Amino acid sequence: MSKQYDQYTAPWAQRYASQEMLELLSPQTRYSTWRQMWLWLAEAEKSVGLPITDSQLAQMRKNLENIDFDKVQKYEKELKHDVMAHIRAFGDAAPEAAPIIHLGATSADITDNADLIIFRKALVIIETKIARLLASMAKRAERYHDMACLGFTHLQPAQITTLGKRITMWMQSLLEDLREFERMVELLPFRGIKGATGTGESFHTLLNGDYKKYQAIESYCALHAGFQTVEPACGQTYDRKWDSYIMTALAHLAESVHKIGTDLRLLQSMHELEEPFTKNQVGSSAMSYKRNPVKAERACSLAKFVLSLYNNTQMITATQWLERTLDDSANRRLSIPQAFLACDSILIILTHIFEGLMVYPKVIEHNMKRELPFLLSERVLMLAVQKGADRQETHEALRRISMEVHVSQMEDGVELDFLDLVAKEKVLHINRRTLEEMMNPKALFGFADVQTNAFLKQHIEPFLERYEKRIKQTPIDLI
Repeated sequence: MSKQYDQYTAPWAQRYASQEMLELLSPQTRYSTWRQMWLWLAEAEKSVGLPITDSQLAQMRKNLENIDFDKVQKYEKELKHDVMAHIRAFGDAAPEAAPIIHLGATSADITDNADLIIFRKALVIIETKIARLLASMAKRAERYHDMACLGFTHLQPAQITTLGKRITMWMQSLLEDLREFERMVELLPFRGIKGATGTGESFHTLLNGDYKKYQAIESYCALHAGFQTVEPACGQTYDRKWDSYIMTALAHLAESVHKIGTDLRLLQSMHELEEPFTKNQVGSSAMSYKRNPVKAERACSLAKFVLSLYNNTQMITATQWLERTLDDSANRRLSIPQAFLACDSILIILTHIFEGLMVYPKVIEHNMKRELPFLLSERVLMLAVQKGADRQETHEALRRISMEVHVSQMEDGVELDFLDLVAKEKVLHINRRTLEEMMNPKALFGFADVQTNAFLKQHIEPFLERYEKRIKQTPIDLI
């Protein structure tokens, strides 16, 4: 049996997540980023006069990716310390540099900054995939901007809306999520080179108390890592509230996706639309006729998983005693990467759905026409009052007729003619022809079509223009 199947891995990650996210959050990327941090630190220390040679730096630079994981595992088993195990393994790969690797640093100087580098890259991947999804949804919203359909409140028929307007409601949530991710990418700071308790004491000794040289080391590392800001005050670790902020953004995205996925499942149960269903796809191992909304269900399932992780980072932030405790380590190694992987997955899934979404106008029309007479009640009420009818008497007459038709449908299975009953009601003074003229759905959805087009033009197009190049560079293969 192949070794890759011998040990447990996240069973959903390889199945649903993108290769770019899997690679970014892989052990290879994490630990090569540690080595990059050690190299930047050594370069910075050399730049302020510490005795580090070009040859030492060259050896480190040559071995950033050359990680012997078997050797690391052997060292960690002996030392019971992952960072020290990697220091030893890096030193073996670059023996000339071994004496100066990790000089003056504490573990968090390397691991925390590496995490921030990786998390920011992961945020950018999620950003791009949200924009990619919005682009797919925008095409659908534009196409169906004036397709009348039945709107619901309390999951009961309410008023006429359009399919395009409904899609913009979903897009609005995702747009806010995208803005939140952009803020996170902009605001996320570098932890900096702070030492064991955040005071930089070891560097105070190394640099003979020269604070400017210490600042130069920290600035060098931050700028090479691509950060414009350094966290000004922290203990051994960066403020774990940043983990909470990251997880909050991921959880907010999961909320949006779950709502969209649920709506898609409800509409598919009404046969108004379906997610893509391929020619040879099997809907059920028992019921051969089934066309289940498995993609939307999968998105909702993974969204629930992300939401379940949300409290982890809050609890970790709350229990970081004084300068630091180790409550955070094992937990955040699991929760944050898995939340990123799950969000990556659900965005891919939703993009698949909207790229291949199947809409059934005749079913939408049928479902709408069945409820349409009832939806005219408010307009009939207004028209009757304009003709001189008593408002309260008119309301009671319409209520009585509606209940009569409803009971007939539900208890006897008989479809009474609502319009005919209204036309015969003397108190209303409205003939059938007038009622039939009021039955045009496009006269009943208000400004929905205009709102849809305005939303796309004013709020979506500017974002998509900014992300156009990144979207093209991040294709999503349909499955």
